[in-house]
Amino acid sequence: MKPTHHFQVERIVAGYENRTVIHGVDLVIPSHKISVIIGSNGCGKSTLLKTMARLIKPESGTITLDGKPLGKIPPKQLARVVGLLPQSPIVPEGITVTDLVGRGRFPHQSLFGNWTKKDYAAVAEAMETMRITEFANHNIDELSGGQRQRVWIAMALAQETDILFLDEPTTFLDITYQVEILDLLTDLNRKAGTTIVMVLHDINLSARYADHIVAMHEGKLVAEGAPSEVVTSTIVKDIFGLDCTVIPDPISGSPMVVPKGRYHVHAEYTSR
Repeated sequence: MKPTHHFQVERIVAGYENRTVIHGVDLVIPSHKISVIIGSNGCGKSTLLKTMARLIKPESGTITLDGKPLGKIPPKQLARVVGLLPQSPIVPEGITVTDLVGRGRFPHQSLFGNWTKKDYAAVAEAMETMRITEFANHNIDELSGGQRQRVWIAMALAQETDILFLDEPTTFLDITYQVEILDLLTDLNRKAGTTIVMVLHDINLSARYADHIVAMHEGKLVAEGAPSEVVTSTIVKDIFGLDCTVIPDPISGSPMVVPKGRYHVHAEYTSR
């Protein structure tokens, strides 16, 4: 089981150049749980994730890991605890699956970059966990979108961090691959105790897989808690502007959003 960490965000204000995107967010990441950040496009989900991963320096506020300001933790030390899979990562040309996954071992290697038995074992385990061992010697360019995504996640797993941030890990994948990726991440969380924080677009998949949901609107945190507390018709209307009915998911029992759209109007007319 991974160690328990206290990761806290206090009154964070952050953005890009002269544009502020995040406005005074307070958040404590539940350790050993799966947290999902939801909200409409442009609400600040990815910006918050990047700020927590130290890719963006906040304008004000503090982020602490086990009581220590994130900015004062040496990069290599932080990379042993916190990993990040960004949205649409760039694939190095001509690289094989094993070579890419192996790059996750960088924070654990010496100045001379010599590989140890532990490095090889971590890469092998990460590839086995993501079920990509059979592609070990394949070029990344030969793989499907879902297979590539598993390779990227395996690289993050090889880093052996206790906390893993993923920015839209299922975007551009069909539903089969989306469910497969989320199932594998859930296995990782349940078996190893890895704390996972994801940005997802699909609210129903978020409700099914999350232990904790963070709902954002216009750069502010508007609700957080268990899916049953956050995924309600009122909150969905507030953050997405969507009229809907929320019913139990027939598979998981988690809340499931059913958009009203125009179908109910159409049905009314066709029934006459």
